Amino acid sequence: MSVAESAVRETRGPGSVEMDLGVNGVSHVLDLEPRVSLLDALREHLALTGAKKGCDQGTCGACTVWVDGRRVLACLTLAVTCEGREVTTIEGLAEGDALHPMQRAFLEHDAFQCGYCTPGQIMSAVAVLAEGHAGSDSEIAEWMSGNICRCAAYPHIRSAMREVRDRKTGQ
Repeated sequence: MSVAESAVRETRGPGSVEMDLGVNGVSHVLDLEPRVSLLDALREHLALTGAKKGCDQGTCGACTVWVDGRRVLACLTLAVTCEGREVTTIEGLAEGDALHPMQRAFLEHDAFQCGYCTPGQIMSAVAVLAEGHAGSDSEIAEWMSGNICRCAAYPHIRSAMREVRDRKTGQ
């Protein structure tokens, strides 16, 4: 980076900064400290509580959302890094009142027990299928391994994913 480029670069923080965060197709102007996680911005500032704070260390996957279509752990992602990018949460997955096929499959296959991990599981499950990593149960288990279900609903989760996968491929 040249001296001229670094002089133009805006210094943000350590106090609150205004940022424009695009979430589920809606632009939100927020005044946040640069150290605020995406998870806290979603839950505490936008009242989007679908993504859960499970471990707050990036090990459970309960906070999984998409940033520009890719899975991220919202507890490990700074909100300020998402400015100018599109964030999708479980609240933005349905089309109006019509549930996403994966949401319907989770209901049909009882792919949840307590439901705490379910939003993160669903966001990951949709992404795993889109990434093409659902060819077998072992592949699904591997690519979903970052999402922990303490109730052990894994067989039902894989069943829901297989149903959506097979519907897409016409099997």
